[in-house]
Amino acid sequence: MFLCVSKNILINQLKEHDENIPIFNHHFLTINPNDMNTSRRSFIQKTALVIAGSSVLSKSLLAAAVPKHITGIQLYSVREDMKKDPLATLRALADMGYKYVEHANYVNRKFYGFDAKEFKKILDGHGMKMLSGHTVMGKDHWDAAKKEFTDAWKYTVEDAAVVGQEIVISPSLEAGLRKTYDDMLRYMDVFNKSGELCKKSGMRFGYHNHSFEFSQSLNGKQLYDIILENTDPSLVAQQLDMGNLYGTGANAYEIVKKHPGRFISMHVKDEIKAKEGETESAYESTILGVGVANTKAVTDLGKKSGTLHFIIEQESYQNKSPLDCAKEDLKIMKDWGY
Repeated sequence: MFLCVSKNILINQLKEHDENIPIFNHHFLTINPNDMNTSRRSFIQKTALVIAGSSVLSKSLLAAAVPKHITGIQLYSVREDMKKDPLATLRALADMGYKYVEHANYVNRKFYGFDAKEFKKILDGHGMKMLSGHTVMGKDHWDAAKKEFTDAWKYTVEDAAVVGQEIVISPSLEAGLRKTYDDMLRYMDVFNKSGELCKKSGMRFGYHNHSFEFSQSLNGKQLYDIILENTDPSLVAQQLDMGNLYGTGANAYEIVKKHPGRFISMHVKDEIKAKEGETESAYESTILGVGVANTKAVTDLGKKSGTLHFIIEQESYQNKSPLDCAKEDLKIMKDWGY
């Protein structure tokens, strides 16, 4: 008689990977009592240890399978610093405790002046990762006659994979692509096709909202609803910018509540009333938690309903330096439990 100490769920998972692999190669122990020159008490003690080990292993494997929430910063928050000295700026962010960044600069196949391999090496040197980035996918990226992406977009996806991204995000939708309802439907199909292209490299395509998606309608439907209804969630991730929509009448909390699981990523942002004439919008971003955007509540709801990437973004600074704001924002997020 043999005693195999394991859990069925773990055995099944391992055999799905390779049914020919012996169980003992995966830290499961098979014990033959007849072959053991030992007392009954010793046998029971050893068996108990194996069972305990099996439990620890189960928890370890299950924990590894749970997606990880990350807190990062959109580098547009420190855009002038990145323009002047990207290396020093990344070093300063790393010293603050940032481990994840999101880019907003990809020009001529370079991130902030560095090719994908170079930029990844720089990030690695600071103990940082870049799991997402912003590059507008526009009309020049899709050849409607050939029904395929142009090299420019193929390179965008290729370089995103090299640098280690999980999501390739388009942070806007050109006005010429949303003139009519049919225009929108056609381009939502392109969104899904971009998702298929990204999937080949183990990534997803993503979309990031501004405000027009909530203030413009076609055929009686809000643009954002058209986007959500006509994109495949398995291919196209949504990055909700809770600050950009503030002032349009849309409610970020209610949107997340209505569409649980759709917002894999969020731009965590707070808003205050802007001084007249200072910005195009009636509101501008500010330090997290001091504005009126209900930021913590929206963020917490996102965490409960499927959001994995929490990306800090602050674009206005109220006479503080962008780097000082970035430091304050990260501390506040940590205080909130992120």
